[in-house]
Amino acid sequence: MKRLRQLGRLLRITQVFVRHDLDEFVTAIHLFRPYRLALRLAPWRLFARRNIPRGVRLREALEDLGPVFVKFGQMLSTRPDLLPEDIADELARLQDRVPPFPGDESVRLVEQALGGKLETWFSEFSREPIASASVAQVHIARLHDGAEVAVKVLRPGIESVIERDLELLYLLARLALRYAADTHRLRPVEVVDEFSKTIHDELDLRVESANASRLRANFEGSNLLHVPKVYWDLTRRTVMVLERIHGIPVSNIEGLKAAGIDMRKLAHNGVEIFFTQAFRDGFFHADMHPGNIFVSPEGQYRAVDFGIMGTLGEKDKRYLAENFLAFFNRDYHAVADAHLRAGWVPPGTRLVEFEAAIRTVCEPVFARPIKEISFGRFLLHLFQTARRFNMEIQPQLVLLQKTLFNIEGLGRRLYPDLDLWETAKPYLERWMSEHMGPRAFLKSLRKEFPKWWAMFPEFPSLVHESLRRASQSETAQKSQVQELEQQLRQLRRSQRRLYFAIAGSGLLIAGAVFLGIDISASDPWDWQRVTGWVFAAAGGFMLLRGWPGRNP
Repeated sequence: MKRLRQLGRLLRITQVFVRHDLDEFVTAIHLFRPYRLALRLAPWRLFARRNIPRGVRLREALEDLGPVFVKFGQMLSTRPDLLPEDIADELARLQDRVPPFPGDESVRLVEQALGGKLETWFSEFSREPIASASVAQVHIARLHDGAEVAVKVLRPGIESVIERDLELLYLLARLALRYAADTHRLRPVEVVDEFSKTIHDELDLRVESANASRLRANFEGSNLLHVPKVYWDLTRRTVMVLERIHGIPVSNIEGLKAAGIDMRKLAHNGVEIFFTQAFRDGFFHADMHPGNIFVSPEGQYRAVDFGIMGTLGEKDKRYLAENFLAFFNRDYHAVADAHLRAGWVPPGTRLVEFEAAIRTVCEPVFARPIKEISFGRFLLHLFQTARRFNMEIQPQLVLLQKTLFNIEGLGRRLYPDLDLWETAKPYLERWMSEHMGPRAFLKSLRKEFPKWWAMFPEFPSLVHESLRRASQSETAQKSQVQELEQQLRQLRRSQRRLYFAIAGSGLLIAGAVFLGIDISASDPWDWQRVTGWVFAAAGGFMLLRGWPGRNP
């Protein structure tokens, strides 16, 4: 039944892709190859949509296939290191729009999750959702203390839909890996693994709540960014309750100007927020499209939707900071050297060739005015170049590149003359001075010294324990060697016993043959009789030597 269901879905995908004239995707998978001749002879080939870019056709096909495929396409759009640029850019336009489910159903789900009547927790609850997506929808409500909140409710039955389509995505990935040319480089199964983890996180609204709480703590008291409060006592796996956010949508440029907001400052603040999240906290909002950002009348950013977050380790931060600074200083040797020292590219990579490749993609960027230089596009070109030298790009870095690209686009819509470097360079230089060089060493020393001092009294006993363990290890090794030598000696003895037993048996048989020959009794010393007795005696002696109870 499961295979029949999957076959039906595969045929549905084939029909949708054919309708959107995506033959290049259909025929790439072995299962669909029998359709190739039919596709070429089909009447609709006369009205082919080849004049429409392939990225647009793929985006429309994914939208027709449903919400899970839309979300998969959205995730792929964050991996321009794997996809051609035209497809990645078009997939970024995918919109997760699905009809809302009935408000009464939301009420039932909230009551089921919280374990009681709605009126116990809310004085008001709007049954009409203000937003609806494939995984959840949002309702406005009011608590008994007057606080206005947003209630996010997981869509009923979405888990089974997602599991069904994930099985299909894994099947398609394996087929592509087996039959499509040059698919190993794209690692399709790993890509579906990444999507599976992301979508399963979205199915547990407590994960998103934890993300919001962490980001709120990072910007507590900040005038730059406000993150809504999570009402943990009302939050469950399928229900999340947050403080309601009010503000002007950041995409409403005219509304922002009418409110008297300084657009230049707003644009630069957005850049500062991004670099603060990435380099100070190592934890950033990775879904910063205009629909998730609002602005208060005072010019403070207000964020929503914390389902997709990125994290950066110290090694990632250093990689980015070194490359950004070297890029704007046009020091391509430093960019290449940073990759080699960090171990991002194989040790045998020739530095001169890598530097030349980076120069080739970066120099054209500086032919533009400074206000048009894109950090995000620089990172994309850097990743694409590094992949030619077998560098494995970490997903968190690609997620950051896509986020930075969105921040740049947003900032330049707010203020077209935005000079990203004006805000970023001082921040990066300050970060480098704090985390590298003598100042960073002294800071680390001050931080770690109390731990070392507390451990100092234990140092002699630790040294003694290490020496004792080393001695025990040496003793154990000697014991193992002796045991092995004993086993080898035992094996040799067993081999000798086996040899004596076989030889002795042979001699006994030979002696019996000689003694059994009919000879004249008048000659007791006949040579045949004597030979038989000699063989029998020798055989008996050798059998005794090979007897298991005897240790020769």
